[in-house]
Amino acid sequence: MTALDLLLPHDDLAAAWRTARPRAAGRHLDSAACSRQSERVLGAVAQHARHEAELGGYVAQAAAEHLLQQGRSVIGGLAGMAAADVVFVESAQAALAALLAAWRLPAGTRVAAPTGEYGPNLALLRAAGLEVVPVASDGDGRVDVAALERLLTADPPRFVHLTHVGSHRGVVQPAREVAALCRAHGVPLVLDAAQSLGHVDVDLGADVVYSTSRKWLAGPRGVGVLCVRPAVAAELTPAVPAPGDVPPLRALESGEAHVAGRVGLVLAVGEHLAAGPDRVRERLAALGRAARTVLDGAAGWSVVEPAGEPTSTTTLRPPDGVDVAATRARLLAEHGVVTTAAGPERAPGEMTGPVLRVSPHLDATLDDLEALAAAL
Repeated sequence: MTALDLLLPHDDLAAAWRTARPRAAGRHLDSAACSRQSERVLGAVAQHARHEAELGGYVAQAAAEHLLQQGRSVIGGLAGMAAADVVFVESAQAALAALLAAWRLPAGTRVAAPTGEYGPNLALLRAAGLEVVPVASDGDGRVDVAALERLLTADPPRFVHLTHVGSHRGVVQPAREVAALCRAHGVPLVLDAAQSLGHVDVDLGADVVYSTSRKWLAGPRGVGVLCVRPAVAAELTPAVPAPGDVPPLRALESGEAHVAGRVGLVLAVGEHLAAGPDRVRERLAALGRAARTVLDGAAGWSVVEPAGEPTSTTTLRPPDGVDVAATRARLLAEHGVVTTAAGPERAPGEMTGPVLRVSPHLDATLDDLEALAAAL
């Protein structure tokens, strides 16, 4: 199969997404790091900042509260939760840090995570004094559901942490099956959806879902979300309780925040819904299949993921002697192609060397992928 034989669905969606944004300065194939915001989102952020200058920051925030509450409701819906279960934070890592700080689990508490868990998440779990029990994964990095079931049956951890789609590999974890297992054993599932919200379905039954604005939802940087079901929220003890007129979970939402960024995120989520989440997922999955077909073997680079993995993220192992970071820099400087050099610190229990990550969004074309293959 050649690139010309590959068909990408929903060209209308791609055209609309492209038209809604400033013209790219090159070939942006790095949405797993940071997507491009639309003119509407950029305008909403700027408008709120202007309102802060005109009215005062807290007055402008109060004026935007109805919109922000709509955003909490819509984001909650994407995660299968209610508006009262959702708070805005500053990033995915800030969400996990806020959750752990309020959960106040005793030092030495055992929690489970796959061997390929995201390195910074492991660092936060351990910094909170928790003992991370690794759960085996298969050759593609997917958690071994049978091994997890044995652990949950014999010696259940306090909770299971699962990164839905990795930062280092475009493989989707079996989160629905994991959530069902955890629910059957009365063990909460905490789902890192930083790479999956807006990319694949996250309404899977997890007890906690947290994510960021800047990746697949194409919102502003400096904004994240934390969604917590009531059973887990009842176990949290924030340092400063929320006012009595708002849901208790709101205590985890920083009052001194980039409110303009939150407004932008709400607009970006609205654009995602208007595009149709199912259609978005179908095109992103097709882009991933196309990328793996076009890039596998190019200049000796090899694709890590199974060809049919339903994500847009493709990671490439370098040929012997090729420096991934230098290649990433060369692609940007000489060809205007934006990618990520992902080092083994992203998944220290799984990675043995760096990879080049390619993550096109809806507006990417087969020509973009072929140009990258040629530039490698």
